[in-house]
Amino acid sequence: MADHIHIKSPAEIDAMRAACRLAAKTLKLVSELVKPGVATDEINRFVHEYTLEQGAVPAPLNYKGFPKSVCTSVNDVVCHGIPSKRDILQEGDIINIDVTSILDGFHGDTSRTFLVGEVSDEARRLVETTWECLQRGVAVVRAGARVRDIGAAIQDYAEPRGYGVVREYVGHGIGRVFHEPPQVPHYRAGGANPRLRAGMTFTIEPMINLGTHETELDVEDGWTVRTRDRKLSAQFEHTVLVTEDGVEILTDWDKLED
Repeated sequence: MADHIHIKSPAEIDAMRAACRLAAKTLKLVSELVKPGVATDEINRFVHEYTLEQGAVPAPLNYKGFPKSVCTSVNDVVCHGIPSKRDILQEGDIINIDVTSILDGFHGDTSRTFLVGEVSDEARRLVETTWECLQRGVAVVRAGARVRDIGAAIQDYAEPRGYGVVREYVGHGIGRVFHEPPQVPHYRAGGANPRLRAGMTFTIEPMINLGTHETELDVEDGWTVRTRDRKLSAQFEHTVLVTEDGVEILTDWDKLED
């Protein structure tokens, strides 16, 4: 598996930076729509139109049959929620918005979980814990570390606090291809454990559940993943670059220039 990991050239890294900046900016702008009464399809429409205006393509649209341009996962939806005119955000909801942009042939991938109005204390704690899980996963990335170090850092933070760490859906290498090696589990998975090398680009995207780590796939639409116990789930995602001296977060919206 490690042999197939693509190490990006300086030119490819520059292209990844541009695609990731666009994804981060799109996510930052669309966050302004997150309020009670907004349909998730409105979020989709904004992402679709803005992405095209920037000369890019929304990667989710028609990817393996996915019907929309962004994923909107509300409350107990873990990932791959399909935007709909019928799904209206309510006070107290949480929603993950997952944006992937293709710019000049390269993918930028990022997501955040947002609070809709005033939420419960347990929802807020879940979201804060998931954000911290992402930070801890990113913090161990450096040349010479191993993929499994990332999942260990996340699992060791989340599980002692009583949260479930989703197993079935993981981070992934990314570049010209949406999903490429390596897989990046958010727990101590067995199997391949490649060493990180400068020039690797991949996502870290922990999905943390209020209850069990177990999930269920909606057999009707073939995409929507929910927690098995129907308790809340949150997720945050960055695309990162392994550098000679550490890590660069390519989708850091706090560093965006207006």
